[in-house]
Amino acid sequence: MKRASVRLRVLRLLLVCVLLPGACNLLGGQQPRWTAEHANAWYAAQPWLVGANFVPADAVNELEMWQADTFDANEIDREFGWAEGAGMNTMRVFLHNLLWEQDPQGFKRRIDQFLTIAAKHHIRPVFVLFDSCWDPDPKLGPQRPPIPGVHNSGWVQAPGRAVLGDPAQYPRLEAYVKGVVGAFANDPRILAWDVWNEPDNLNGPPYRQEELPNKAQLVLALLPQVFAWARSVHPVQPLTSGVWSGDWSSLDTMTPMARAQIEQSDVS
Repeated sequence: MKRASVRLRVLRLLLVCVLLPGACNLLGGQQPRWTAEHANAWYAAQPWLVGANFVPADAVNELEMWQADTFDANEIDREFGWAEGAGMNTMRVFLHNLLWEQDPQGFKRRIDQFLTIAAKHHIRPVFVLFDSCWDPDPKLGPQRPPIPGVHNSGWVQAPGRAVLGDPAQYPRLEAYVKGVVGAFANDPRILAWDVWNEPDNLNGPPYRQEELPNKAQLVLALLPQVFAWARSVHPVQPLTSGVWSGDWSSLDTMTPMARAQIEQSDVS
């Protein structure tokens, strides 16, 4: 009877795979990109979204915001109180792969604490996993002080050029994406995951001479993998990567990077 029952379940699964390939992909571990109907239904369920990029006033970058020695829950609570009072209900908040490598369990605890503070103020963040902007050599530990009057004077890229330029290190990035997204894949306090901010930004003039000469090509090849890693842990939140330059009037007029962003995103 047990063997017959197993055979019946296998036959049913094969039938599902024939009639509903998307469901078969999901059962096999690959969650499909959202349909337009799914995306529209998700958007219709949201309030009018008002927010900003967020880093607390006492942090020069995302590393200083999240590291255990400098994570300041009281400051975040105070600033989110101001944001709530101004009518904001979302914030775009940057994470970093080095934070996962430094202390994955502690990082998850701080993210959970941050989400508790955000929920208290009715703010649902969009977490950014990777970012191509500014200093390409991020380092853990104490961060350099801000330079007055200089835009994003201490901001750092994720991943840094040393990791981006070495595909042998990409399993570290995969562990980070799956670890963070997987830990909060069913958390209603999160609005969405922004997979990569400004992926082909070459940061001229401040850092252009320090960038990898083939940076854009490396990111273009890595970006679909990051989407796949995130989808493999089945988040209920949508995945996205916001286009930021070029002509977006049609897929044909977009740059290869913008097209990849749009074609991989659940919502835009």
